[in-house]
Amino acid sequence: MNLLLQKYRILGKKGEGTFSEVLKCQHLKEGSYWACKKMKQTYDSLEQVNNLREIQAMRRLSPHANILELQEVIFDKKSGTLVLICELMDMNIYELIRGKRHYLPERKVKHYMYQLLKSVEHMHRNGIFHRDVKPENILIREDVLKLADFGSCRSVYSKQPYTEYISTRWYRAPECLLTDGYYTYKMDIWSVGCVFFEILSLHPLFPGSNEVDQIAKIHDIMGTPDSSVLDKMKKSRGMNFNFPSKKGTGIERLLPHCSQEAIDLIYQMCTYDPDERITAKQAIRHPYFKDLRDADKRAALAAKAKEKEEEKKDHIRPSGRDETATITTLEVDTSRTDKKKAETEISIPSLPKAPSLQSHPHIFKDRKKVDRVRRHRKVLAESQHQYNHTGLSLPKVSMNPSFHTSSFGGHYNAHNPSASTVSLLPSLSSTYKPPKPANKTNKNIFGSYQLPSLDRRGAGF
Repeated sequence: MNLLLQKYRILGKKGEGTFSEVLKCQHLKEGSYWACKKMKQTYDSLEQVNNLREIQAMRRLSPHANILELQEVIFDKKSGTLVLICELMDMNIYELIRGKRHYLPERKVKHYMYQLLKSVEHMHRNGIFHRDVKPENILIREDVLKLADFGSCRSVYSKQPYTEYISTRWYRAPECLLTDGYYTYKMDIWSVGCVFFEILSLHPLFPGSNEVDQIAKIHDIMGTPDSSVLDKMKKSRGMNFNFPSKKGTGIERLLPHCSQEAIDLIYQMCTYDPDERITAKQAIRHPYFKDLRDADKRAALAAKAKEKEEEKKDHIRPSGRDETATITTLEVDTSRTDKKKAETEISIPSLPKAPSLQSHPHIFKDRKKVDRVRRHRKVLAESQHQYNHTGLSLPKVSMNPSFHTSSFGGHYNAHNPSASTVSLLPSLSSTYKPPKPANKTNKNIFGSYQLPSLDRRGAGF
């Protein structure tokens, strides 16, 4: 705790859970505000901290717009205290809907659910499932939603059976209730469906008082599943289920104010058989989210167009001249030539113009080089003057848009100073691309230890 107070000022308590409490804190030097998750359990070593699933998962899943960002890990060896510094959010979904008498606009709920499904899809795609998706673990700030609290997560590649009593009961999938830990990442989708209903109705979908009551409430609304579905679960637990046959009242009766597409999506997410249950990726593609997907596509196209525009600007040659060589047509003085010559146009290729010293001061730092360029410019000017007054018919010359490299020293190259030869007017069709920005810097890990990379097979999970 002493190490925490050296960098942050504690401003107050945000909330408390079974395994941790969340405090609001302020960085002493920067003045920025953060959420401080202080673990109630103490730890003996850095190795033990390194193996925490929550830290490993947050590092693996970052960065993502809908996953809570881990800023810093502070471990005090003396006291064994562990603190996670995360970005500060306004509230969780439970706090948002608690005590409300009027439904949220379905447009807003759709926006929240779209973000939640994107976070779950990203998580599953990276080999992790959450196991405790519920309103308290879904945070919002200015209509941006982020999934948090990865303390219960597991690798999708780890071997079954898992812990039986996981996730909050009201959001627990049937396979978690009826088997000895034989469930998969699909349990998260069931939980998302329950959360979806709760935000729309302002009431939990299956508020069971115990496990038996929980199953009964599921059957009351969704109906008793087919015997073939129950047989799959019997094999894992080795017991018989004698549930009374029920048709189920259905979700429509509980959501009369909602669209049919929203109700259909809840049914697909809360499908009893996990093998038939929709995935997060499929849920995002559901017709319910079509307008948000279209908006994402438009934003992606706009971003791509902007990127191309930036690349185009980066490819503009330093001198700012046109790509095509300029051909100057001069009229011969008729007073000094015969009639035939007077009617003849003399085409003279344009002479190369030295690059501006003002526009590229960083290239011509050496004064001797500056003098050499100025002398060369003077020679070019005299040559141009001489051509203009000779009255001679010079042959037309087909010039390459790029000037000959011998005109200026090999020291000049706006894109590659080390090149021995240079084209002062590089073609826009060249393969040069601006260097990509450096990867995002890693967050500070107090105590100078590195978090291990996660094995795809879920070591530590």
